[in-house]
Amino acid sequence: MYRLSLICLLLCAALTGTVRAGDRDTLSADFSRPVDGLDIRHYLSVYTGNATASQAQGLDYRHDTSIFHRHKKLLFQENDAWFRLTIRNTGPVDSVLYLFAGWQERLFFYSEDASGALRHETSAGMMLHQQGADRWDSYAFPLHVAAGQARTFYLHLENPYYRENELMPVLYDAIHYAHFRHRQADRFKGEALVIQIVIGMLLVLLSITIINYIQLPDKPSMYFSAYLLGLILFFCLRLETKPYQLSFFHSMPMLKYYWDVPALISCFYFMSMLFGRAFLNLRERFPLMDKYYFYSNIFYGACIAACIVLMWMGDYTLPGQIFTWATFLSLIPFGISFVALGRRMRHHPLIRFFLYGSLGLYLLAIWSFFRNTEPVPFTPLPELITPYSLLVVGVLVQSLSYAAGLSYRNKLVHQEKTRTQELLIKQLNKNKELQRKLNEQLEELVREQTTEIVRRKTELEEQRKLQMEAEYSKKFAEIELKAIRAQINPHFIFNCLNSIQLFVMQRDYEHAQKYLSDFSYLIRKTLDFSRRNFISLADEITYLNTYLGLEKMRFEQKMSFEILMDPTLNTVELEVPAMLLQPYVENAVKYGMTNEEHTTGLLTIRFTMIAHDMLECIVEDNGLGITRSRQLRTLPGHHQSSGMEISFNRAELLNKMYNTGIQIEIIDKSTRGTQESGTIVKVLIPQL
Repeated sequence: MYRLSLICLLLCAALTGTVRAGDRDTLSADFSRPVDGLDIRHYLSVYTGNATASQAQGLDYRHDTSIFHRHKKLLFQENDAWFRLTIRNTGPVDSVLYLFAGWQERLFFYSEDASGALRHETSAGMMLHQQGADRWDSYAFPLHVAAGQARTFYLHLENPYYRENELMPVLYDAIHYAHFRHRQADRFKGEALVIQIVIGMLLVLLSITIINYIQLPDKPSMYFSAYLLGLILFFCLRLETKPYQLSFFHSMPMLKYYWDVPALISCFYFMSMLFGRAFLNLRERFPLMDKYYFYSNIFYGACIAACIVLMWMGDYTLPGQIFTWATFLSLIPFGISFVALGRRMRHHPLIRFFLYGSLGLYLLAIWSFFRNTEPVPFTPLPELITPYSLLVVGVLVQSLSYAAGLSYRNKLVHQEKTRTQELLIKQLNKNKELQRKLNEQLEELVREQTTEIVRRKTELEEQRKLQMEAEYSKKFAEIELKAIRAQINPHFIFNCLNSIQLFVMQRDYEHAQKYLSDFSYLIRKTLDFSRRNFISLADEITYLNTYLGLEKMRFEQKMSFEILMDPTLNTVELEVPAMLLQPYVENAVKYGMTNEEHTTGLLTIRFTMIAHDMLECIVEDNGLGITRSRQLRTLPGHHQSSGMEISFNRAELLNKMYNTGIQIEIIDKSTRGTQESGTIVKVLIPQL
C-alpha cells in the first residue's frame, strides 16, 4: 500500500511539473516557474565536425549524450561541435531562461528569428577577448521565448585546447542563476587566493635574488631569477582561468595558452637544469653529468620551440602530449642523476639544496598524479590534476630550497674572500715585521763589526807585532767581507714593497700573495747567505731565479730571463762565493731592460765547466751596454750604483783570504764590431 501511494505521488508530480517533453527534439517548459539547473542533455541534438554558421541549420543533428561530461577531459584533437535546442514556453507570460554549458574555450550562440534565418546573439570563451569582470556572465546564454511559442537555438563549441572543462548543459531562471553565480565566485575565490599567496612569496624570493645578484653577480642568481619570473608569470596567468577573478592579463586571453606548456618545460626542466649546472659547477666537478644536463637543455629548448610553433599554427593539443612524453622520458635519467648527486653530497655541501628542491617537486608531483580525482588517463599536466595544491607546495619547496642554496653559496663565497684578505693582510704584516727585524739586525751587525774593527786596530797599534798584524789583516778582511755581504739594496726592497702594495690596491690577491711569498724567501736567504762565505751552486741558482722572478713581476712582463747550465754539472757539490753574482744580475736588470730597440729585455745566465777545476759564470743582457750605462749614470739625477764595485772588492778580498784566484771580466757587445748591444760579464771561479 505504501509503495502504491509513493508511485501515485511521483506520477502526479510528473504531470504537474514545470518541464515536459512534447517530443524528443522539443523541450517544453513553463518559463514562469522556478528552474534550477535543469539537465537538458537529452533535448540537445549534436553534430560534431567543422561547419560554418551558414551551414548550421542544414547539418545532420543526432542525439549523442556521450559528448557530455561532468569532469575535466583530456583531448587529443580539437573538439568542434554544434548543438541545437528547440524549446517551447508553456507558461502564461513571455520570459527568459539561461543556458549554461560550462567554462569553455569558445562558445558562439545563435537563434532563429521569425523568418527562420540564423542570427548570432552573443559569444563567450576563455580564448575570446572580453573586457572587465562582467565577461563571465556572458557564459549564460538567454533563451527568450514568448508564451505558448517555440524557438530553436544553436550553440557552437570550439575547443582546440588539450583540456576541456565540464560540459553539462543546464537551464536556470534568473534568480537561480544568480545563486549559481555566487557559488561559483566563492569556489574560485579560494583557489585564486592560494595563487595570489604563491605569487607574493615568489615575488619576495625574486626581490631577494635580484638584490644578491646586484651585490654578487653570478650565473646561478641570474638563472634563478629567470626561473622565478617564469613561475610568477605562469601563476598570474592561472588567475585568468578562474571565473569571476580579474587578472592583469584579461586583455590578452591567448597569453595563458602560449605560456602554459612552454612555462612548465621552461621552469621545471630547462631553467632548473641551467641553474643546477651553474650552481653546482658541474663542468669542473662532474663533467659527465654536465654533458647530460647540457644535451638535456638542448632537448627541452627544442621542445619549447616546438610547442610555441605548434600553438602559433593553431594546434594546442600536441604541446600537451609533448610535455607528457618529455616528463615520462625524463623520470629515469633524472632519477639516476639524483642518485649520483646524492652519493656525492658529503663532498659538496651545495648538492643537498639542489637535490632536496628537485626531489621535493618531483615526489609531490608524482604523488599528485596518483591521487588525481579527475577521471582522466594518467597524465602529468597540472590542468588535469585535482587537488592542485600538492603541485603548488612542490613549486614552493623547490623555490625555497634553491633560494636557501644561493644564500648558503653566497655565504661561502663571502667567507672565502674574507679569509683570503685576512691571510694577505697577515702575510703583509709578517713581512713588514721581518723587514723591521732585518733592518735592526743589519744596524746591530754594522755596529758590532765597526766596534770590532776599532778594537782590532787599537790592538794592532799597541802590540806592533808582525804576527798580530797578519792576523788582524785577515780578520779585518773577513769582517769587511761580511759587512759588504750585509748591504742589501734598499732600493730593491722599496720597489718590492711598492709592487706588493700595488697588487693589494688592485685586489690582485693571487699575485700579491705569490710576490709576498717569494720576497720573504729572498729576505731569509739573504740573511742566511750573509753569514757564509761560500754556498752551493744550486742555492745560488735558486736565489737568482727567485730574485729575477720578482723583478719580472715588477716590470710587468717587460723582461724575460733564462738560466742555462751544463747538464753534467753537479750543482750540489760545486761552490760559489755567496751573493757574488747578484750585483751583476741586478745591474743587468736595471740597465739592460731599458733598451728602446727591444720591447722586452732578455737576460741570460750560463754556468759551464771550462776545466775540471774552473767554473765559468756568464751574465749577458741585450741592454744599452756598459759604455752607454756609464754615460747615463754621469747625468744629473741618476743613481750611482756601487754594487758591481762592491762585488769586485769582495772578489779581491776572497782571493786574498783563500787564494782562490777569482777573475771578473766585463765586455761591452758594441766593442766587438757587431750591431748587437748589451753587456757580458764573465766570472771565473776556481774550485778548491
